[in-house]
Amino acid sequence: MNQVADRCDFHTGDTIDRRYYVEKHLGEGSFGKVFKVKDEQTQAIYALKLLKLWEIPPEIRPSLSDRFDLEFEASTIKSNYLVHSFFHGRVQGNPYIVMEFCPGGDLNQMAGNKKYPLKKTAKEVLYGLRDLHRNGKVHRDLKPENVLIKQDGTAALTDFGISGDRNKRMTERNIWGKPTQIFGTYAYMPPEQVRPDKDATVLPTTDIFSFGVMMYQLITGKLPFGPLRNQDDLVLYIKNSREGQWDESLLSRNPDGKIFKQVISGCLKPDFKLRLQTVDAVLSLMPTEDSPNAYRPAADSVPMDAVNGLQLHTMQGEEYGKIVKLNDLIRGVSRIITVGRQDFETPNILPVIELLSCYISRKHCTLEYDDEIKQWYVRDGQWDKTSATGWKRSLNGTYVNSTEVMQDGMLIHPGDILSIGDVKLRVEGY
Repeated sequence: MNQVADRCDFHTGDTIDRRYYVEKHLGEGSFGKVFKVKDEQTQAIYALKLLKLWEIPPEIRPSLSDRFDLEFEASTIKSNYLVHSFFHGRVQGNPYIVMEFCPGGDLNQMAGNKKYPLKKTAKEVLYGLRDLHRNGKVHRDLKPENVLIKQDGTAALTDFGISGDRNKRMTERNIWGKPTQIFGTYAYMPPEQVRPDKDATVLPTTDIFSFGVMMYQLITGKLPFGPLRNQDDLVLYIKNSREGQWDESLLSRNPDGKIFKQVISGCLKPDFKLRLQTVDAVLSLMPTEDSPNAYRPAADSVPMDAVNGLQLHTMQGEEYGKIVKLNDLIRGVSRIITVGRQDFETPNILPVIELLSCYISRKHCTLEYDDEIKQWYVRDGQWDKTSATGWKRSLNGTYVNSTEVMQDGMLIHPGDILSIGDVKLRVEGY
């Protein structure tokens, strides 16, 4: 059903939804506007992001609204390094999110400022990514304008969630974005996201590549794979990215570039399997600083003790928040749980609802309990008597954290993130 949305041209002095007084227009992107507002009930200052649904074709409004809701869910993760959201609602049919106001601007405004603490900021960006990844989220759109500076000077990530799956992000932004925004969208994308050989699952290594591009840009003032001024530049940029061709000499001529070279090189590997695999791996290569900023962990910790068993917690997907205890799904003497897209023709013990995308196979993966070692492991694919080998693999792969699972299987432990298409399941103990 198409959603009705009226035009909303709010200006300084207007009140949004009879509550939020507009003090300033902060910016505008392909999909939305952002305002500095004052809550007339509490007098608190916030940033309000309004989705311009009236400018979007009616046929894609429902899916984009759903993804806007997913952004709100992602931005409620407790973390000192993520911009936090507090409320969401609708005004004249257009969704909005009320979130933390960061008065320091974004990293684009800080680029070139030699007094700015680059090492500290880089670590805080990584801390934000680590909190996202531990909660089953991948940012997918990391770039300088999506890193904001809080009142106390801490760098915090924003704009995670609205990007949605990679196909929608490219097609819908290309419809509405200005040319510079279109090229900017591609500038930080890893090769597997720009031109996937198959509909590869989006993994934490996506953000690690984007971090490498962003750090190169902040240090040198240029993009690693060449300029992006027109369509011809874009073709060459994507080619250089895919082949791992970037100007290392530009880093070597810069004092900061020399100390970040090893980190950036590990992030910019075109093959995601050879790239630095985790944020912790990136942090281990980061240069030290005179006054190191200690990581303040997110308040929401992952249950690590499996006293009764393991459970899967949906951290990203259309069943966000759903918790399934694996022991509850075991039927009779069977220790096998089949997982796949909800489909009445191919029933699974653990069906996964997928309506906004189509990346989950009907027979995607299998969870098995090993009685001897008292542990669960996951295999990609399922038994299929019609298959020549007797086993049918999934189309898009199954991943534990950033590692692809083979048919032989992989043990899972509390804290692991199981990626099935665009759905992320966190393994927890209970």
